[in-house]
Amino acid sequence: MNSTLKIDFDQGTTSKPKPVTGPNDLLLMLVQHWGHNESVFTTEDGRRDFATGMLFSSLIGIITLAIGLIYCKHYCGGAGERATMVANRHAFMQWKIVPRMLRPTGKRDLHIELFGETYIQSIFYSDKETDLAQVCAETGVPYILSTASTSTIEVAAASTGPKWFQLYWPKDHSITKSLLSRAKSQGYKVLVVTLDTWTLAWRPADLDGGYIPFVKGLGNQIGFSDPVFRARIASKYEWLQGVFSGSSQGWEDLKLLREAWDGPIVLKGIQHPDDAKLAVAASCNGIIVSNHGGRQLDGAVRSLDMLPEIVEAVGDKITVLFDSGIRTGADIIKALSLGAKAVLVARPVIYGFAIAGRRGQNKSCKGCLQIWTN
Repeated sequence: MNSTLKIDFDQGTTSKPKPVTGPNDLLLMLVQHWGHNESVFTTEDGRRDFATGMLFSSLIGIITLAIGLIYCKHYCGGAGERATMVANRHAFMQWKIVPRMLRPTGKRDLHIELFGETYIQSIFYSDKETDLAQVCAETGVPYILSTASTSTIEVAAASTGPKWFQLYWPKDHSITKSLLSRAKSQGYKVLVVTLDTWTLAWRPADLDGGYIPFVKGLGNQIGFSDPVFRARIASKYEWLQGVFSGSSQGWEDLKLLREAWDGPIVLKGIQHPDDAKLAVAASCNGIIVSNHGGRQLDGAVRSLDMLPEIVEAVGDKITVLFDSGIRTGADIIKALSLGAKAVLVARPVIYGFAIAGRRGQNKSCKGCLQIWTN
């Protein structure tokens, strides 16, 4: 792929296509249509070429063009040989949708109630976590702020929409309590506890480019801005050593989180029915069936394969959400059909941001939701 690739933003015009010169000149319609599994390109002479099922390699090429190979590898990579990441996609491809005909389609309800809150998704057309948080607010989708962010808890809270806080669980409980206190004071409603990041994965794609964001000081702002952590910092790597300590917390430690957080608690990273049952026994409010999108354990079980078994194991005792492998609106339909109450979407939005900033994020969200309204 080279800079002569032509992509047309507006389906409603036949204006002469312009060459790609940077992220802002890339076709936002590419991001939108990828959300429901088709892409629109224009050829050199201006003719339109519809390519259903856009190849992942084509998207990688465009992202590389926009932001460079090193950053593209980080955005698009996975752990080890990417076996888990690739398997997640294969799992979705193996499940097929069986259409039914002559059914009422005039009213399509995008309301959903999660943990006592009602969310109304809508397609809203209109660089940091603050941009994505506002895009989520405009589409009625809850935004989950990760502990590994370049914005502080307070700065990201400025968006108008519903927000959840995703905890990368430090070993020092006093720091954990401080993070949760800050999130609660800023209006974050749900605590998402990531269980599979007690150590960073082996990611050859990042190592090839020498790009480990946390080591470079990126993604540490929530920790670096925490008053309890700042009061005891002794090394520039101390935050990483505390969050990615190499030693997992235990089920008994969940009671410490419950003491510090009086809202819903959702455990992210559940991949076994027995762990789902333990989450119920620990009085958690929800679980997320997830293998971290294949970014943590190479060779792990496919999350979509485990979803029906986990749903059967816990029934309606706990809210089951799904994450890992979602790329399109059709993927969302499959995950919901297999028992998930809702899904988390990450890579499509990140890819949209990489290509075209906030507008790309907006188009990605719109593309995933559009399948429900076409």
